Amino acid sequence: MNPVEIIRKKRDGQKLTREEMEFLIKGYVDGKIPDYQMSAFLMAVYFNKMDFDETSIFTDIMLRSGIIVDLSDIPGIKVDKHSTGGIGDKVSIILAPMVASCGVPVPMISGRGLGHTGGTLDKLESIPGFKTNLSIAEYKSVISEIGIVMIGQTAEIAPADKKMYALRDVTGTVECIPLIAGSIMSKKLAEGIDALVLDIKVGRGAFMKTKEDAIELARTLIAIGNKFGKQTIGFLTDMSQPLGYAVGNWLEIKECIECLKGKNISDLMEVTYLLGGAMLTLGKKANSIEEGIEICRGAIKSGNAYNKFLQMVKRQGGKVEYIEDPSKYPESKYVKELKSKNEGDIVNIDALEVGLICITLGAGRTKVDDVIDPKAGIVFHKKVGDSVEKGDTIATIYCDNIEKLDQSIKRLEKAILIATEPSTPPKLVHAFIDEKGIHDWN
Repeated sequence: MNPVEIIRKKRDGQKLTREEMEFLIKGYVDGKIPDYQMSAFLMAVYFNKMDFDETSIFTDIMLRSGIIVDLSDIPGIKVDKHSTGGIGDKVSIILAPMVASCGVPVPMISGRGLGHTGGTLDKLESIPGFKTNLSIAEYKSVISEIGIVMIGQTAEIAPADKKMYALRDVTGTVECIPLIAGSIMSKKLAEGIDALVLDIKVGRGAFMKTKEDAIELARTLIAIGNKFGKQTIGFLTDMSQPLGYAVGNWLEIKECIECLKGKNISDLMEVTYLLGGAMLTLGKKANSIEEGIEICRGAIKSGNAYNKFLQMVKRQGGKVEYIEDPSKYPESKYVKELKSKNEGDIVNIDALEVGLICITLGAGRTKVDDVIDPKAGIVFHKKVGDSVEKGDTIATIYCDNIEKLDQSIKRLEKAILIATEPSTPPKLVHAFIDEKGIHDWN
């Protein structure tokens, strides 16, 4: 086969066969097909999409490019959660230990920052010493010992996706439903889970900007999960403003520590409890999502969730002294406050622009080999719906480069809209989705 013919075929909107996709993907993993040809293929898919059959085949090929982990010898129903990505989306770091402390094993393989969104791995690796690059044997050992493990893709798990993931991030081909679906599900199907809860983000700061696109992605992911024998459900949640107050790797870890210790950051914990309740229901530890939510609240209140997080950090090589006393962590060289020049209600915080600003500050990547500054980012003090007086601090910005910080504070000021009309926060949970369809969620 000729890779150019396959690229041209997809460029012209034609359907690819399994053999054609296998040739292209296997050749890319083996180094026979270069980045520039795979980039051309990804762009062709971006513009011309793939139908469900193609997407399922694409997922299966990437899944089988590596090993499929067997966790059947570990007791319990193994349940994971995946978010499609957003600004300040640190839910996994609170959710996984919370659910594990309730008796549901949580094997979680996460990704790095992609496009304008942050990545769970980058956040975890901001904890000094924390290892996300465990071998499969270590992965199985940790989940067996403590009921939770959070790692990145190993060389053995979906290696085709690992190479493609980094390439998509720097070639403008992230926001494509078949590519997103194949990437997410190849990893999730390989990690040894029995069931999966999806958090499909929708809004300005998400990859899916409209409900229609978010619903299409959710349906695709759920259909693939169920086709491969994994019970899969999902929620559409809002990403029109950052989730929680902190955006930036260590800053988000600090916020997670506060929440695990019982601080109620309302939007962040509402999503966390909802997804936790769903995971406990799939894991047969609750009879309903509502019951599961209450069990999760109890895990936070009792301190069991926080203790499970400490256990995981220690087991994966992290220095728990920074968790127990975050003030020991080094601070950015430069810290500036953004103060309100007007009074009124905050009616909008442009989540996409916030994500792009954080990349400028050093909290994300523009190239595959960019080094992230774990200290950099933004902490908001006000959210949509909050009233501000002239001179109130809206946000604090952290960066080691004064020029980038000055540029960023000007951009951030333009990304926040204050008006005299009353404002209310956006609805956080838009819908519940399963194999039966879309359901309202109150």
